[in-house]
Amino acid sequence: MLLVRVVPRAGRTAFAGYRGEALLVRLAAAPVDGAANEALIAFLAEHLGCPRRSISIEAGEKSRDKRLRVAGVTVSELDRRLAAAIDGTTRRAE
Repeated sequence: MLLVRVVPRAGRTAFAGYRGEALLVRLAAAPVDGAANEALIAFLAEHLGCPRRSISIEAGEKSRDKRLRVAGVTVSELDRRLAAAIDGTTRRAE
């Protein structure tokens, strides 16, 4: 289970650290017709190295606070991949 706080209509799509226990993700997409949810899933799939079909929104489809499930990945492996993805995007921005 992955808790995510989404900030739609950001200047660019990127990780922005954590807010409480939730991963903070800024999305360039607007929350219209599910565009932000699709952008979130595509962004996470790319950075976690897993297929889009393995990521599903369990709760919060119409909310900024979402609970996602990543199938086929253990919690410890998910934590490791997130840490690497966040570190990688931060280093590229510097």
